[in-house]
Amino acid sequence: MAAEQLRLNADERADLVAYLDGELTGDRSRAIAEKLTRSVSGRREVEALESTWGLLDLLPRPRAGEEFAERTLSQVIDAPTSEARLVGAARETIRRVLALAAIAAVVSLGAAAGYAAARWLWPDPTARLARDLTIAERLDDYQAVGGLDFLRRLDQSPLFKETPD
Repeated sequence: MAAEQLRLNADERADLVAYLDGELTGDRSRAIAEKLTRSVSGRREVEALESTWGLLDLLPRPRAGEEFAERTLSQVIDAPTSEARLVGAARETIRRVLALAAIAAVVSLGAAAGYAAARWLWPDPTARLARDLTIAERLDDYQAVGGLDFLRRLDQSPLFKETPD
């Protein structure tokens, strides 16, 4: 086999720690085990990792102070329960729905006020035509009369005078 096939590639190197901890299962675990039996460089990497872990055991372990335990316990006590989180989420949802409803109401009222103002400021031109329809229907008759002089003479003539009974 070629030397480059015996070296661990980047994916295998990333899985090597999980393999050594026993966290890797299935086909990936078997593939790495087989590669390590044939690869001298792979076994050297395993030995380097094991010696590194051994050296880590020689380092002094830090101790957490009393303050750390106190802070941790107070955070656990202050942490909201799932019921409190659910109630908080429900309140937040209701608040958002009410805010959206208020916005929709304001927009609707604004639209209604705008429509009413537009109707008041710009009257409907067809409303005037409907109001003056009787004049428009008899316009030819009114134009045939001529002018106001004719109507005054007609008013003064005895033909249209009412007689007292």
